Amino acid sequence: MASGSGSKAEGGGVGRTLSRRMTRLQSMMDFPADEEPPPDSEIVPSSLASIVPILRVANEIEQFNPRVAYLCRFYAFEKAHNMDPHSSGRGVRQFKTYLLHRLEQDDKDTKLTLARSDAGEIQKFYQWYYETYIKDAAKRKPEEAAKHYQIASVLYDVLRAVVPSDKVTVEVTRYANEVESKREHFANYNILPLNFTGPPPAIMELPEIKAAVDALHKTDNLPKPRRRSGQESQQTADGSSMPEDKSIDLLDWLGRTFGFQKGNVENQKEHLILLLANINARHHPNHSLLDVGTVKHLMDKVFGNYRSWCAYLHHRPNFEQLGKLETHQLELLYIGLYFLIWGEASNVRFMPECICYIFHFMAKDLNGILFSNAQAVTGGYFEPSYQGEESFLRNVIEPIYVVISKEALRSKGGTASHSKWRNYDDLNEYFWSNECFKLKWPLNLEADFFVQSDDKHRKSESRDEVVSGRRKSKTNFVEVRTFWHLFRSFDRMWIFFILAFQAMLIVAWSPSGSLSAFFDPDIFRNVLSIFITAALLNFLQAALDIILSWRAWGSMEYMQIVRYLLKFAVAAAWIVILPLSYSKSVQNPTGLIKYFSNWVGNWRNQSLYSFAIAIYMIPNILAALLFLLPPLRRSLERSDWRIIIFLMWWAQPKLYVARGMHEDMCSLFKYTLFWILLLVCKLAFSYYVEILPLVEPTKTIMDLGVPNYEWHEFFPYLQDNIGVVVAVWAPIVLVYFMDTQIWYAIFSTIYGGIIGAFSHLGEIRTLGMLRSRFDSVPDAFSKRLVPDIQQPRSSSKKKDRQTQEERQTRERSSLLKFSNVWNAFIISLRDEDLLSNREKDLLLVPSSSGGVSVIQWPPFLLASKIPIALNMAKDFKGTDKELIKKIERDNYMLYAVIECYESLRDILTDLFTDQHDKDLIKGICKHVESSREEQKLLSNIRMSELPQLSSRLEKLLNLLKSEHEDLESVRTPIINVLQDVMEIITQDVMANKPEILKGFQGETTDNDEERKQKYENIDLNLMANSTWMEKVVRLHLLLTVKESAINVPTNLDARRRMTFFANSLFMKMPTAPEVHEMMSFSVLTPYYKEEVLYSEDELRRKNEDGISTLFYLQKIYPDEWSNFLERIKFVPKDEDSLKEKMDDVRHWVSYRGQTLARTVRGMMYYRKALELQCSLDMKKDWVNAGGSQVSYQEQMAYAAKSVAIADIKFTYVVSCQIYGVQKASKELQEKLRYQNILNLMIKYPSLRVAYIDEKEEMVDGKSEKSYYSVLVKGGDKWDEEIYRIRLPGKPTAIGEGKPENQNHAIIFTRGEALQTIDMNQDNYLEEAFKIRNVLEEFHAKKHGTHKPTILGLREHIFTGSVSSLAWFMSNQETSFVTIGQRVLANPLRVRFHYGHPDVFDRIFHISRGGISKASKVINLSEDIFAGYNSTMRGGKVTHHEYMQVGKGRDVGMNQISLFEAKVASGNGEQTLSRDVYRLGRRFDFYRMLSFYFTTVGFYFSSMLTVLTVYVFLYGRLYLVMSGLERSILEDPRIQSNLKPLENALASQSVFQIGLLLVLPMVMEVGLEKGFRTAIGEFIIMQLELAAVFFTFQLGSKVHYYGQTILHGGAKYRATGRGFVVVHAKFAENYRLYSRSHFVKGLELMILLIVYLVYGKSYRSSNLYLFVTYTMWFLVASWLFAPFLFNPSGFEWEKTVNDWVDWKKWMGNRGGIGIAVESSWESWWEGEQGHLRSMSVRGLLLEIILDLRFLIYQYGIVYHLHIAHHSRSILVYALSWLVMLTVLVVLKLVSMGRRRFGTEFQLMFRILKALLFLGFVSVMTVLFVVCGLTIGDVFASILGFMPTGWAFLLIGQACRPLVKKMGFWDSIRELGRSYDYVMSLILFMPIAMLSWFPFVSEFQTRLLFNQAFSRGLQISRILAGQKDTAYDDVRNDKKQ
Repeated sequence: MASGSGSKAEGGGVGRTLSRRMTRLQSMMDFPADEEPPPDSEIVPSSLASIVPILRVANEIEQFNPRVAYLCRFYAFEKAHNMDPHSSGRGVRQFKTYLLHRLEQDDKDTKLTLARSDAGEIQKFYQWYYETYIKDAAKRKPEEAAKHYQIASVLYDVLRAVVPSDKVTVEVTRYANEVESKREHFANYNILPLNFTGPPPAIMELPEIKAAVDALHKTDNLPKPRRRSGQESQQTADGSSMPEDKSIDLLDWLGRTFGFQKGNVENQKEHLILLLANINARHHPNHSLLDVGTVKHLMDKVFGNYRSWCAYLHHRPNFEQLGKLETHQLELLYIGLYFLIWGEASNVRFMPECICYIFHFMAKDLNGILFSNAQAVTGGYFEPSYQGEESFLRNVIEPIYVVISKEALRSKGGTASHSKWRNYDDLNEYFWSNECFKLKWPLNLEADFFVQSDDKHRKSESRDEVVSGRRKSKTNFVEVRTFWHLFRSFDRMWIFFILAFQAMLIVAWSPSGSLSAFFDPDIFRNVLSIFITAALLNFLQAALDIILSWRAWGSMEYMQIVRYLLKFAVAAAWIVILPLSYSKSVQNPTGLIKYFSNWVGNWRNQSLYSFAIAIYMIPNILAALLFLLPPLRRSLERSDWRIIIFLMWWAQPKLYVARGMHEDMCSLFKYTLFWILLLVCKLAFSYYVEILPLVEPTKTIMDLGVPNYEWHEFFPYLQDNIGVVVAVWAPIVLVYFMDTQIWYAIFSTIYGGIIGAFSHLGEIRTLGMLRSRFDSVPDAFSKRLVPDIQQPRSSSKKKDRQTQEERQTRERSSLLKFSNVWNAFIISLRDEDLLSNREKDLLLVPSSSGGVSVIQWPPFLLASKIPIALNMAKDFKGTDKELIKKIERDNYMLYAVIECYESLRDILTDLFTDQHDKDLIKGICKHVESSREEQKLLSNIRMSELPQLSSRLEKLLNLLKSEHEDLESVRTPIINVLQDVMEIITQDVMANKPEILKGFQGETTDNDEERKQKYENIDLNLMANSTWMEKVVRLHLLLTVKESAINVPTNLDARRRMTFFANSLFMKMPTAPEVHEMMSFSVLTPYYKEEVLYSEDELRRKNEDGISTLFYLQKIYPDEWSNFLERIKFVPKDEDSLKEKMDDVRHWVSYRGQTLARTVRGMMYYRKALELQCSLDMKKDWVNAGGSQVSYQEQMAYAAKSVAIADIKFTYVVSCQIYGVQKASKELQEKLRYQNILNLMIKYPSLRVAYIDEKEEMVDGKSEKSYYSVLVKGGDKWDEEIYRIRLPGKPTAIGEGKPENQNHAIIFTRGEALQTIDMNQDNYLEEAFKIRNVLEEFHAKKHGTHKPTILGLREHIFTGSVSSLAWFMSNQETSFVTIGQRVLANPLRVRFHYGHPDVFDRIFHISRGGISKASKVINLSEDIFAGYNSTMRGGKVTHHEYMQVGKGRDVGMNQISLFEAKVASGNGEQTLSRDVYRLGRRFDFYRMLSFYFTTVGFYFSSMLTVLTVYVFLYGRLYLVMSGLERSILEDPRIQSNLKPLENALASQSVFQIGLLLVLPMVMEVGLEKGFRTAIGEFIIMQLELAAVFFTFQLGSKVHYYGQTILHGGAKYRATGRGFVVVHAKFAENYRLYSRSHFVKGLELMILLIVYLVYGKSYRSSNLYLFVTYTMWFLVASWLFAPFLFNPSGFEWEKTVNDWVDWKKWMGNRGGIGIAVESSWESWWEGEQGHLRSMSVRGLLLEIILDLRFLIYQYGIVYHLHIAHHSRSILVYALSWLVMLTVLVVLKLVSMGRRRFGTEFQLMFRILKALLFLGFVSVMTVLFVVCGLTIGDVFASILGFMPTGWAFLLIGQACRPLVKKMGFWDSIRELGRSYDYVMSLILFMPIAMLSWFPFVSEFQTRLLFNQAFSRGLQISRILAGQKDTAYDDVRNDKKQ
């Protein structure tokens, strides 16, 4: 390494250099005064990152030699100055100044200790360091050796900078050369120390690893790439050169040949080795060589997509040429090449077919090198086409990235229309056609794909503007914002429902109205008219295909355009042919019987319409036949034969994905039957309840004459009263289309319950059930979780004799296997503070048999058995046989008695050292056993004395198990008690004393002194023996635990986990393989800026009520807090005393929140479980599983091997996107997050963190940003960099943040499977034991040939106990992740990926686009698109409920609403997406129904629910205002027949109030907790106003779903994951819910008020009253739910504060930089953001919808008394005159205030006075002369207020025009006025209720009822009485 420009003079040269540079540097680094400044190595600016290793070395060696550390820092300073001499990089000047001051101080403080000069000092130190740490480095652990070699290398670089080259000693040079030559062998590594040259670690000794490494090192026959002259050598991570003569492997060879980065090569090398090793171990466990089948298997997995792509485009794959090289080696080269491309592709990884294209040509280049080059034979050199380590990145990836980046810029951050820019899918689908081959190879950067329109038509533009010029066409699909996508994607469903409705209406309209009328010839002929409707709908579909895909035609293939046009032409022809032929058929009617019986014989006489129908139905008939033969249809659709493609051309579009998505016959039958039954019920209900009863009143309405109108009717002579008919039928039609969702909820609940019951869910749901079945749990455990080991077969003669012995051995073996896992589970519960120490002891199973002849069950099963047995025997009067039979009735009691006897015998025998005493015990036992055999127990033993013996034994055991510092101090008490015990046994218990002691040579005497001396020789060293002490503790528990164990454990979560684990062992799951043979897997967690670990400040920070988070959690989890204090052995006096244990407290709190620390702890349980299971797999003798037969060396070898196998099977990567930014941040919060993440890495050595490093680099004197994907692990103190891979640009700037974060880190994951875990999740050790079973699902035989690609797992929502809202959300989410997904997976086969914790087939997905999609906005719900993508590419998603993972959910009202808004917006974007379109079109009919109603259909049905209310009320408004209700509907013939309308609306109400969401909850809770519990919870939920909550959330879904489809605006909404006990201010609630709920609620309220005032009908109908009340309930919920569920929402003081805050917010002016939280104007501007990017179509629709508000004014003015019943249009015109006059007056006042308010105050007052007098005069005239009444005034307000709101909405939509006209300020002030009014309407009820204290108390109990049931005293919390927490703890300890 170059030395830089520093002085090399010995001694003072360094100091002089320092002083010269000080004057140029001015500022210092700023650190918090109360914080210790971080080490200088951790504050280095990104542009100076290469000096970090130097500073870390300085910090490391400072303890050995401060002077050398000073020299290292000085060298770092010199290097930094040379890199950036002008300090132009960000933060460089400050850092250099800081370091300079540090050096100045160190120069004074440090002294020379080894030599007289700096040069001598550093040489001496270097020699010492080499001899101390380097010479024997090979004997150290690889990570230690790597650290020392890195330090030595840096020291030598510093030495060369300080010491002139001619003064470096020979010895130092020799040492340095040796370090340099070996350093690469001791570099930092990830999992495999591939270059380590010392004694191989255990992981490198695994045969599968050896086989894989050996296979990759076979490169002798490969040609060698020649380096061009002058080319720089490759650089290692720390900047030193890599030797060129090192032995290379296949990936090194590929890296040099194709110009891949070294970090990428090293990363993929380990990746490939681990894949090969694990696959080889699974398929060929005994092979020490890499099997050919292993490589073939991996080849098929990796290149499945590539082969399909080649077949689709009719190109031969470029790896089919097998020739001179070994097939084995060539296949490894292809796999390695693909992985290297994928590993460096960055954002291009989201474009799998683009990667296929790149691989296609690079494989061709590889073939050219290997087969077309003479050097392949001779092993000579060749000239590689790519030169330099980053040439592949520069020449291939960067050009494609630039295209992606430019398209992302067009999106304007996702606000531009989707049709204006190409997303990832558009760019990837370019490679679905042969057009992509025009790009050629090497890539032709002049090709149209790379030349952007802005390159052709460059204009001046800012960064935020849309890129100008002609846009490139979308590819295959255009995401247009319109609801028509729902019809286009699911046209078959809508056609079916519309035709069914038409047919039912025709039949119902018949004279009889019976279904039998269908067979009437005339009716049947009318029913056949549905085909005309079908033709019209098909024409609409064809037209939509053309209109909505218009902007993609530029990129479409010619034949695809022809297909669209032909379909349109054919559809147009049918809408002409069918109506014409139908009109002719009317003249030639045919009966139904004649129609069918004479079809063949009289075909010439049939009507033209019949023939037309037959021809029209041919495609449908063919489709139905193929539907019945799914294998045939799948083969046809997936075929790439040109003849098949031609034949299928009409039926399906030519697309690479979504072909052949058909299930097997069994699955097809199940979901078809499901939907047939559902549709029969739905159509029958619709016919008999909704349609048929409404026909007669409709006929009557149509027959009535022209009614009398009460307003000016523009169409007074409209035929058949069509307006009334529409008003009556419109809600019915909407309910008809909506209620299928209700039927789906019912059927899925029933079916899910049945499946759950057959899956054994809930069979063990209480502790009582667990106790009753615990004896069968070990056997179930052995069958499920223990690998199936083949036992040697015994001969038939021995079989009978061994049966009993084998059964006992198997039973003991099962328990011993089970005990290791069960005890680990119980200990983990204790470590998590869910159990107390006593509960842990009661639940543990003894780890060894301990010489006891019976099975040793956990003490909680045997609790109270001994006391009961003693009481039973004490007064027993029967025979021995009867007593024994009575005890044997309870197996646990029998086991307890025998174990107690044998344990006491062993303890006493071991305790005595004298043989005489031992013989006495043996004689007593022999006498007892002989008495048992001779049935003389009752005669030889005094049972009445046993309780006395038990009490003395209890005292003895207490002494033995207590902790003592000095054992000798307790010897005497123990001997005394022991002598008492022996005296009781020999004197009291034994009935025949002389005979018992006869054999002891007459030594027994009555002398007490002599007798006592016999038992005083005891061995107290046994108290240090853990096995013996375990026996003592267990015997003590058996004797002393007298209470029933039904309540052990007391913690509810511990109970839940124990029962679920035990229950899951009886569920169906694959048998677990040995860990060595299981699938390898990784866990990936994306992380951004969420909490890692709560800080002390966060724990102590109090909210406005004076409550801290710590205190809050102490009250919610009181038992866990007590257990925690018991675990750390600490009793706090007060809150301040906790400081000394604050680190433990921080972890305790963080493990109860939604933090990264909790997630990491949970996921690392996988590793702990695998290590334990691996060690158990290696123990062959299960009966002696305690390890007594295994030497210590063997145990250590087993442990090392277990760790090694766990290393290759499990990897955990947390993608901390901004870890590097947090590391360099000066903000305390971010710095703490970095430190906490670092601490996690140090705590868990196998944890890996991937992050995006943003680094400033000086290029041509300018600072440029470079981006890297970096993987780090924890070292001794700091993180250690493992891999660094340069990126083409900032990856997260392109798409959605989370999927981009996942994508950059996925290259660092390992294994064949990948589990996606969010950072609000948790895992449990007992569940981690089942991961082997879960992974076996990928290969389970039950799935047939169609293996799963995504395994779904159930989740447990752990946040349900925080509040009532959290409980509602928890129940809702639980029902979805259990019963909901259960039905989706089976039978419906439409389960996708809904987030986490699904397990992916990793190789399948990384070769097909990854585990999520990332296009901006359209893929907002990124997770589900992974499921869509997997399904469309031939994957399969299953769901498994025998394993669960914890998950946190939002717990506050505002958090939940933001989450619902995100999900609803995401569903809106899904509706527009190509994925939903393709699935909807390519699924078969019934699977399409399942898909619709479980995804976007649910949200559209929710919208129809609300729309039904609107349509009903606006229909009533029309009827009331026009007078039609009075003149028609009050007719007795009509009124009595309108019940169907009420029935339909009643069913809608069920959906509206959220009962459908509760239905699955009740079923699932019933299954898992019992139906009595389920009903109880349902009632409690309703009492806690769950209906209000669900109704409110319905509004959130509808608003954001509709807004997203119409206008966009979908975005990620951060909800926060903290503990919500904070009061939300009124202004905050208003901002969040104003447009989504309050405006709509007030509109519905006005509608209901108008109808209440002017409507008179149906007041006597109870059902109608129910319907109306549910609408009022909807209004009340939407208006007041946020305040009802707001903590302290009705507390008077907070209400007053909210009022002040709201007034301030409303009055503040907005502007640039003013936050929406600070100003109404800023918020109001932000609320219109979606309108600014609205299309013309959206604008017109918005204006049309806004016009509905004008009907109020039109209707009400004709009902005013002042109108005098006039029907003239002039009345309406005069109302507009009044409206305009009011607006003009308001405008004049506004202008006057602005112009005259300051300078002409008097004039302005006169103007206001004149206006006031004019107003009074006008009102007086109107009251006196014109007949105006007070009622008219209020009615006018009802009429004119909506009109003003219409003006406001239209003005906002037409913002540019309004601004040009100069009315924008008026629109803003009008908006402010309306928000004032709405806020006052909302605030007044809150203020009134706040007057009454009991309202606030009721609300508190309502909100926190769940917390009450677990001991939370909210009233004390809100009062801030925190001292009681510590009083309670101290009292508990005293007790």
